[in-house]
Amino acid sequence: MQYGICPLSIVPIRTTPDDASEMSSQLLYGEHFKVLEHRKKWSRIRTAHDNYEGWVSNSQILLIAEGVYHRLDSEQNKKISSDIISHISADDGMLLPVLLGSMVSSSSLLGHSFEGSHISEVKPKDNLVDTAIMYLKAPYLAGGKTPFGIDCSGFTQMVYKINGYALERKAGAQSKQGEALSFIEESEPGDLAFFDDQDGLIDHVGIILRDNYIIHVNGHVRIDRLDHTGIFNTQEKLYTHKLRVIKKII
Repeated sequence: MQYGICPLSIVPIRTTPDDASEMSSQLLYGEHFKVLEHRKKWSRIRTAHDNYEGWVSNSQILLIAEGVYHRLDSEQNKKISSDIISHISADDGMLLPVLLGSMVSSSSLLGHSFEGSHISEVKPKDNLVDTAIMYLKAPYLAGGKTPFGIDCSGFTQMVYKINGYALERKAGAQSKQGEALSFIEESEPGDLAFFDDQDGLIDHVGIILRDNYIIHVNGHVRIDRLDHTGIFNTQEKLYTHKLRVIKKII
């Protein structure tokens, strides 16, 4: 088996080995992975952080030794960038932009230098809301994980990751984590609310705030009202999502 790391700011993960294929997720700088299948131009990978599988272009990744992969995997107190955007100095003197949530503890391995702000320890639960607010107005992007384009489950996953907690990549998988709560009144800021479609499939997730508000991605990262029915958009004066379950992850 081969192993790799993301040496660029963002690399798309696609559903099939084709540039025109749907982007289902993204690799951010410094994230490492296993290579499940290696072709001439494409590799099918499984990410170390959340075991998500998809295809990446070989021109956008860097292969690493198995020992390096396992060292990265077992590393304690990984450094995660905590600014919306910062820069890394590459070995050729050029500056490489890195985005909120990037794994900057891998910079020395790549011959780069990072001196920006980072988080390297598990943060208390109440810090989740502060992190979530940093993504406000980030536009919706299917498969996105950054302040410049993000989807609902990418948003919740990244907010938790930055604070030292692991979530699955997709909303349906995230809904299977944690402890279910019976009522909104039992929830705390930072808990997750999940919503389903007309077929009963969970297709949306957001982070609960105080006083019956929720921060989630609908067109962009925004704050709306939350009640036992679902999410109420006060601008459009209608419910946009139907509540299915509330989960306490932490």
